[in-house]
Amino acid sequence: MIDWLEGVGYDWIKAGHVIFVIFWMAGLFMLPRYLAYHSETAVGSPESEAWKARETRILRIILTPAMLAAWLFAVLMLVGRPELFQGGGWLHAKLLLVVGLTGFHGFLAGQVRKFRADGGIRNSRTWRILNEIPSFGVILVVVLVIAKPF
Repeated sequence: MIDWLEGVGYDWIKAGHVIFVIFWMAGLFMLPRYLAYHSETAVGSPESEAWKARETRILRIILTPAMLAAWLFAVLMLVGRPELFQGGGWLHAKLLLVVGLTGFHGFLAGQVRKFRADGGIRNSRTWRILNEIPSFGVILVVVLVIAKPF
């Protein structure tokens, strides 16, 4: 395969992947909580405007760059070790979950845009429930990667 993707280079790529997944998940844990707090504020209030700025910053500075970097490092890992695709269904299940988390990320980005326009889901209880989606996703991904149950 490509020389720099083999051996020690692969380990550095894997480390980069894990680092950026941690950053991405931190953002996925935080943003729904931000939206829950924001949904409890009065539309147009100074507090609501402050939440809009916070949500935009976390999405643009942490969440989206971390997601893109995690995907980039994942693709590099698969280029470096294409045999992973032959190892069983665990990787395919993991990828399906990651695609789902990516979709959830997109949903959150859409909600941030709606909140900036004073719309979006305005029920904090709903946001507190949605906040659990990344938790379950991470649990399942970690079990799949570590235990490789199938």
